[in-house]
Amino acid sequence: MKLLVKATAIVTVITFTGCASIFSETDWPICVQSNPTGAKCIIANEAGDDLYSGETPMRLHLSGSRGYFESATYTIYCWKQGYSPTKVDLSSSLNGWYWGNILFGGLIGMLMVDPVTGAMWKVKDPQVVSLAKTAGENLSHERE
Repeated sequence: MKLLVKATAIVTVITFTGCASIFSETDWPICVQSNPTGAKCIIANEAGDDLYSGETPMRLHLSGSRGYFESATYTIYCWKQGYSPTKVDLSSSLNGWYWGNILFGGLIGMLMVDPVTGAMWKVKDPQVVSLAKTAGENLSHERE
């Protein structure tokens, strides 16, 4: 009887979980660095809403997902006196743990759990923004 209960518990856990949801993150710790350091930066989502602002190096958390089966994209805007303002696009990619559902999470993990929790997407870390030196004093942080 105990063996049947244990087997049922194992099958239930495997059937109703997502592999990426168990073994990885839904919000990813990201380090934004710049060359040179000390640049002011804004991180915006694809709707153009500012999510974070600060000076490099910055530590923050970004979600890899923007909805069911949709990966998130962000834009990093950085500027510093004496350098041209720079824009870097950042997008999430498929999390390798998502493919573990083939072995462990089953269809429910692959089609429901990981897409709903957002764990099927991963944001790359670190992000390095290189600023080009200008001849003049450019303090603008206008977005292009």
